Amino acid sequence: MIDNPIDWTRIDTVLLDMDGTLLDLHFDNHFWLEHVPRRYGEARGLPFETARAELLARYRDIAGTLEWYCVDHWSRELGLDIPLLKREVEHLIAVHPHVMEFLERLAALGKRRVLVTNAHQKTLALKLARTPLAGHLERVISAHDLGVAKESPTFWPAFQAIEPIDPERTLFIDDNLDVLRAARAHGFHQLLAVLAPDSKQPPRQTDEFPAIRDFSALLPGLATSVHSTRSGA
Repeated sequence: MIDNPIDWTRIDTVLLDMDGTLLDLHFDNHFWLEHVPRRYGEARGLPFETARAELLARYRDIAGTLEWYCVDHWSRELGLDIPLLKREVEHLIAVHPHVMEFLERLAALGKRRVLVTNAHQKTLALKLARTPLAGHLERVISAHDLGVAKESPTFWPAFQAIEPIDPERTLFIDDNLDVLRAARAHGFHQLLAVLAPDSKQPPRQTDEFPAIRDFSALLPGLATSVHSTRSGA
């Protein structure tokens, strides 16, 4: 958990992951672990467990690469219309609790809010259409725009070429520890992990990074900062 309160006067930009951070990862876990195996099995006459075991092995083979996050890749590989299948269960897309209030308080403090996600552009478009996030972000960047996943050491130099942030004055929040490690290696010091990316799963634990269970942990400090700014303190 967070040992020390965040000094918001030292932060100009907040980088935010989408799936598991701003949005409930339950949609993605259900989609890839339940819905796709079911549809894949139906298309090939396979029992669900057989189809699921085959897909899990294929997922593991490319986990952490840009292809893993690419719906076009999986549509080709599996012979399924992955964007169409996502729309079949889009009702499960949900914003985590306290996220919108967090984004609004960042705006009140004049902080730049940038969504940086591994999600493919087609998935990103679906989720932004289903949620109110887009109106509360200054910029949205997909790793597919840069041709490399956030886990890669080459991602952050490419990111800074189009979004010239100061890593010393940037807070980055993500639920993926490999992504946070890559950011730390690039020179980010203000990093937060999310312990409960999937609302249907128990919270995880990590001692490697300061962490929050949800965004309610950040609201009191932001409220204090907003009050101080308005009072001229």
